[in-house]
Amino acid sequence: MSGIDRDITPDPRLSLIDCHLPNSLQVQQLLQRENRAHVFNDLETLKQVTQAIITGGERTGIEDKDDDYERYGLYFSEPIGYIIRIDGSQTLLYYGEIKIVKTTGEYHAIPRTSPRRTS
Repeated sequence: MSGIDRDITPDPRLSLIDCHLPNSLQVQQLLQRENRAHVFNDLETLKQVTQAIITGGERTGIEDKDDDYERYGLYFSEPIGYIIRIDGSQTLLYYGEIKIVKTTGEYHAIPRTSPRRTS
């Protein structure tokens, strides 16, 4: 079955959106702290990716009782974002993920290279 079939709500923390949008203060801080940031092309892309994952994403990873999140993801045929590095170089991203807090159902979207690997 694809898509998310439980009640979920967007996480109210705007910082979780801003840290994945180009030219935001949060991205600049991530670049300084981690030398890179995963960003969506823009806010509209973030919204489109989120909706596509909600309706057609696949559950990823294994059931991990120590992990506070459920994850759903989807590959896209066009780039949805990129990794930007402190030196200005970029790597295109084609995979989007929604992380859902298991206990509250609050979620946020992340552009990634591939599904999260779990052991």
